[in-house]
Amino acid sequence: MEQDEFSAFERRGWETVAQPYHSYFGELTTQCNDALLDALDVRAGVQFLDVASGPGYLAAAAARRGADVIGVDFADAMVQQARRLFPALTFRLGGAEDLPFEDMSFDAVGISFGMLHFCRPEAALTEAFRVLRPGGRIAFTVWASPDQAVGFRMVLKAIEKHGRMDVQLPPGPPFFRFSDSHESERALLEAGFVEPRINEVSQTLRLRAPETPFDVLMRGGVRVAAILRAQSPEALAAIQKAVSDDAASYTNNGEVQVPMPCVLASARKA
Repeated sequence: MEQDEFSAFERRGWETVAQPYHSYFGELTTQCNDALLDALDVRAGVQFLDVASGPGYLAAAAARRGADVIGVDFADAMVQQARRLFPALTFRLGGAEDLPFEDMSFDAVGISFGMLHFCRPEAALTEAFRVLRPGGRIAFTVWASPDQAVGFRMVLKAIEKHGRMDVQLPPGPPFFRFSDSHESERALLEAGFVEPRINEVSQTLRLRAPETPFDVLMRGGVRVAAILRAQSPEALAAIQKAVSDDAASYTNNGEVQVPMPCVLASARKA
């Protein structure tokens, strides 16, 4: 029941934030696309599956390399957004934990910032293994831990100081579970993959002041946004001010530049 509750919570959230996600996260999350596709050796003729494809950024980047691509996402709003942005590509509804494809259908599977939103990420890796051909590769990205991903650190620190983290949300996997390279490696090996590789990719969140990471996570995300919305009006105002104060040291000529690196994990199906 908890698993179904968390999945429903995530799906409802992503159905409502497709456009804000594109506005707030699009330029940021695409910064690691080349590194992810390099890890997958995506090139002309490769059959590529973009799991949790969202607005379709990774699928489009793979198509620009000449790959044959399909994107799949569990939120209809995201599928429609991807089709609007990239009408020449194929996007369809489907869940990462039960992919609507035959065994050994793809040469490469990419998951860009999707693992932290799956109720059963191990099942998603097992499904990726199933649909990959022998020798095929998987790669996924997740946010680095808050001590490195400064935007998350700002907001979470402000919530802990001025609000409360123990709000009523459906139980789900730890948000930063796969930020731990050992955990990413372990999960890939348990799913049957070999030769896991874990790297960190530098990324920078760029905003025009007075916007800060508070606005990004409040308007363009799901889980942290739900935590913020559960705060009292007084606490929320204090959180917003604290993040704004923190962001000042990352602001130059009206542009906020905040380090938001990601962890890139990849492996091969023998």
